Amino acid sequence: MAVEASRGKTADPTTIPDQVAKLRTRFHWERVMVVGERGTRTQTQIDSLKRYPGLGWIAAVRVEALRKLVATHTLDLARVAHEPLAEMTSPPFPGERLVACYNPLVAQERQRQRDALLAATEHDLAAIVREGTRRTKTPLAPAEIGKKVGKVLHHSHRAKPCTRQLAEHGLSYARRLESIQREAALDGIYVIRTSEPAERLSAEDTVRGYKNLALVARLLRTLKRIDILVRPIYHHQDKRVRVHIFLCVLAYDVEWPRRQALAPRLFDDEKLAQHRKTRDPVAPAQPSPTAQQKKASRLPAASQPLHSFHTRLAALGTRCRNRCRVTSGLEGLTFYQLTEPTPLQQRAFQLLGLVFPVYGKAISTEPSSSQQDTLFQWEELRANHSRRDDDTMFSCQLLGMG
Repeated sequence: MAVEASRGKTADPTTIPDQVAKLRTRFHWERVMVVGERGTRTQTQIDSLKRYPGLGWIAAVRVEALRKLVATHTLDLARVAHEPLAEMTSPPFPGERLVACYNPLVAQERQRQRDALLAATEHDLAAIVREGTRRTKTPLAPAEIGKKVGKVLHHSHRAKPCTRQLAEHGLSYARRLESIQREAALDGIYVIRTSEPAERLSAEDTVRGYKNLALVARLLRTLKRIDILVRPIYHHQDKRVRVHIFLCVLAYDVEWPRRQALAPRLFDDEKLAQHRKTRDPVAPAQPSPTAQQKKASRLPAASQPLHSFHTRLAALGTRCRNRCRVTSGLEGLTFYQLTEPTPLQQRAFQLLGLVFPVYGKAISTEPSSSQQDTLFQWEELRANHSRRDDDTMFSCQLLGMG
């Protein structure tokens, strides 16, 4: 495992060539596939990746290039609407395959967002028009109207779908129907580009490889917000900042296999990794029947209550090892006693391959020779004291918890 931290204000695309070189030289990978979102895989970065032999990439086509594909009739919108996964080539992308995808649910969501944005824009502009009409004694100056309109249009990029005209008598506005229709034609359509031939990577696997970036986003969300809080960082030396980030990534590397092992007793979808390889890469993802049954009954097959990962860790944290000391008879005799595990804890330790988690190793349930001697002395001592009437002569004092 390796991680590298770049200095602040470093653009993401500038970090790609160095990392690719390390994968080739340090880890000796003969073939590397770089997958990145459209923001980090610019055309300049892709041109620089072409200089490395045995290096492939998967990226998404930007909106500007997507419009050019439609304008040159390379991308047939009617075909994509009826064929959710269409493969093509284009002269602006030499040596690459283009896979066009269409998701009707994404198209409906974008249409809804556009309608809501237009309605909100017209509502705010109508308020400015009413204010200008109402103020007859001290009418609004064109400069004042322009400032108000600017605040409205530059909020959430509202200036694109509306056109406005500012005159001395007031403000008028209208929708840019051609721009709205041109943008609506691309709703739900996205194009994935790859340098890999079809014999090595199918169109379905190309889309799946790009969508696997969601795993990276989930990792960053875990590191930054949920479980492992990378920030705030109070270190002032570069080496300490790098060590801090490495430890956070190492903590995630420890957490991830534990979460996978405990998946049968969590609300997580146990067959998600398997379904990602076989399900339709374009259609919306659906939970497996096992995950649906978990959510409906909130009980797995063993009829034990399900937990989230955090509540499961809290339940496991209640088991401890107590150090006990005999206060009468044999002075200084101490022994360790483990608390009895609950059925929930016992099953969790079985899934993790542990009897009692110490240093990540499984402890044998069979006592050693020294432990047997201690247990024999303890049983003999307890038998002797059980004959006495004074119950206070025999007690244990809790010294610590491990």
